Amino acid sequence: MRARATGRTAVGSAVAAAILAVATALAPVLLPGAATAATGADAFFTYSGSKPLSDYPPGSVLKTRTIPYSLAGIPTPLAVRQIVFRSTDQRGRAVAAVTSVIKPLGGSTAKVISYQSFYDSLNPEDGPSRAIAGGTNPGGLAAHFETAMMASFLLQGFALVIPDTEGPTADFAAGPEYGRVTLDSLRAAFRATGTGIAPGARAGLIGYSGGAIATNWASVLAPSYAPGINRRLVGAAEGGVLVRPSANLPYVDGSLVWAGVAPMAIVGVSRAFGIDLQPYLSDYGKQVHTRMQKASITQVLGAYPGLTWKKLVKPAYADPASIPIFVSTVNKLNLGVRPNPTVPMFIGQGTRGELEGTSGSKPGLGAGDGVMIAGDVRTLARKYCAAGVRVVHREYALSHFTSVALWLPQATTWLTARFGTTPAPTNCSTIKAGNPLTPLKAV
Repeated sequence: MRARATGRTAVGSAVAAAILAVATALAPVLLPGAATAATGADAFFTYSGSKPLSDYPPGSVLKTRTIPYSLAGIPTPLAVRQIVFRSTDQRGRAVAAVTSVIKPLGGSTAKVISYQSFYDSLNPEDGPSRAIAGGTNPGGLAAHFETAMMASFLLQGFALVIPDTEGPTADFAAGPEYGRVTLDSLRAAFRATGTGIAPGARAGLIGYSGGAIATNWASVLAPSYAPGINRRLVGAAEGGVLVRPSANLPYVDGSLVWAGVAPMAIVGVSRAFGIDLQPYLSDYGKQVHTRMQKASITQVLGAYPGLTWKKLVKPAYADPASIPIFVSTVNKLNLGVRPNPTVPMFIGQGTRGELEGTSGSKPGLGAGDGVMIAGDVRTLARKYCAAGVRVVHREYALSHFTSVALWLPQATTWLTARFGTTPAPTNCSTIKAGNPLTPLKAV
């Protein structure tokens, strides 16, 4: 038994190293401005059954397949069970979503990690499940870096569940939809056969940046939307956290690197909620809107230096709060007015956004990591603490990208420990006061 376990570990280590090596070799196509490669549509990801999706309860397994984990079409020894399942989009409609379960190296396991990717794209073909199946879209290839980031869990015998959190239409930044897809992904992974997940398995959530959107919303929605899943969660670890989009918009306004993410998020949220932006956009804003329709974050970062809200809209809408539908929508995405999770939380956040060209001195906002606001994250953590949630909150004097190097080992170590019997630690008493998370008021 010991020899076989050692062999599996060696194979797993080799596979993880291969994933990292190939992902590094593919790095040039992940740079900002990279063009999107054409890929043929995979019929597996589309539901074509005769029964209406709305007739299935959320998390129902619609179809499955087992494939090798592929790196740009190159198969590896890792086995993946892909699942198409029923979920719910931002407007409450039944949709077919997809997740990938990387099967545990040591056979059956009762420990599951749900990893929420930061693929951040308006193109459904950039979802991690497509990349894992051999897709070569540059916007989706970050999934391979992320699998390497999670290799420590695979080497310990965990199953790794990776949902395409943005749903079938890539509704970028639509937090509640991310959360529901994540929870339904776990429902489906626990129900499907051939995953290597044992009955009664427990799960932990983890994600950074766009993955933190899904992780936080899943933890918040689980008690009401998926109580059965909530009872099986051991904790949630996240970093680079989006709390209050109405504040992030002015925070990145004019940034050298992150300004282009604002229109990308606006397009994603308007798509999710079914909002027509055309009446509010300037001629330039309409051009940007058109270019964004299938953009990934790899094409947007650094591509719109100094872009401001005022350049995107007509003069009458220079203040976003003058648009009623904007006000009502961003307030629905404010985690500060949503219920609290019931599971332990690890929350990491950078504070030196100046390193990525974002000012940290805007009134009422303060420091951030370049795209997420540290003061908002502090207040959210304190809110959870006040509700009795055991929270570990960490800040890093680094930017959004550079904070990952410190966040990742802390988050994975913390989450691994949640599967044991040691009570979750907390540093609630030392978290500094942050920004008020009050909803945006219309003007």
